[in-house]
Amino acid sequence: MNIKITGCGSYIPKHTVTNQDFASHVFLEEEGEPLQHTNEVITSKFKQITGIEERRYAKSNLLNSDIAFFAAEKAIADADVDKESIDYIILAHNFGDVKAGTIQSDMVPSLAARVKYRLGIKNPKCVAYDILFGCPGWIEGVIQAQAYIKAGMAKRCLVVGSETLSRVIDPHDRDSMIYSDGAGATVLEAIDETGGILGHETASFTHEEAYFLFFGKSYNQSHDSDIRYIKMHGRKIYEFALSHVPQAMKECLDKSGIGIDALKKIIIHQANEKMDEAIVKRFYKLYNKVPTEGIMPMSIQKLGNSSVATIPTLYDLLIKGEVENQELNSGDVVLFASVGAGMNINAIAYRI
Repeated sequence: MNIKITGCGSYIPKHTVTNQDFASHVFLEEEGEPLQHTNEVITSKFKQITGIEERRYAKSNLLNSDIAFFAAEKAIADADVDKESIDYIILAHNFGDVKAGTIQSDMVPSLAARVKYRLGIKNPKCVAYDILFGCPGWIEGVIQAQAYIKAGMAKRCLVVGSETLSRVIDPHDRDSMIYSDGAGATVLEAIDETGGILGHETASFTHEEAYFLFFGKSYNQSHDSDIRYIKMHGRKIYEFALSHVPQAMKECLDKSGIGIDALKKIIIHQANEKMDEAIVKRFYKLYNKVPTEGIMPMSIQKLGNSSVATIPTLYDLLIKGEVENQELNSGDVVLFASVGAGMNINAIAYRI
């Protein structure tokens, strides 16, 4: 028996925010001083570095648990399974439910419990819980689901990654342009077919790196200093990712027993196009190889960085044939990889 993804689904918010929509923003330095460049220059440089042209925000009447439910419902339908047969619902997020226009995060009950409620699952043996693991949360949820199934504690698990980062960004911080909203979900189960999860790797770096991503006050000194927003030390994250993620990817692939030449796609967390390209180049360099053309499908240009949702959303789009000039076929080996707050790194080698 092999542990495979038997169904997937995603929810991509309808509201599109382009780089031009930031034209009237007042971007400030950390100390509160205005940036030296015009917003046109700022957004142009931002596009060159990150690759992001636009991003999606959830409508104000929707919560994170709402869009997680939408993705979960699609994944269950795609898997064509009885929802009452799900043993675990593992929901990865970072900030809970944050209502539009408010500053408070709501995580009681857990978002997984809310999704189970919305799905109408009555079975009390279906255990629902949240996982906080930064952007690599969905991958870590899949690793946990695999462990439950391998240990005989579960036959079928639903793993969701969902986030509404638009609710926790500082409008005066240019890094706010990176973030977006979205949800992706997958059903995993043990089935009598070839393929599935071949190997995985996880690491948490907290000695010096724990607060590379953190909650901090607005760059606008007149704002309430008790209101916090997502902040990051971008240069430190970039250097950390390039130093550690390629090695974790290699260790994962080596554990799987699959050679680098057999790898069809790398589905990496969509945080920064230039950073992702550099990570993949360094990964291949560890094998004295260069990346093959089209190895790294990207969705960041139009969807931005939706944290835990980026990888399951991209996987869903690839499986459904909705990424231009990209495809996944039965038997293909892919490598999922992510890095994020904590600082956490993980990877999964997987055969479709």
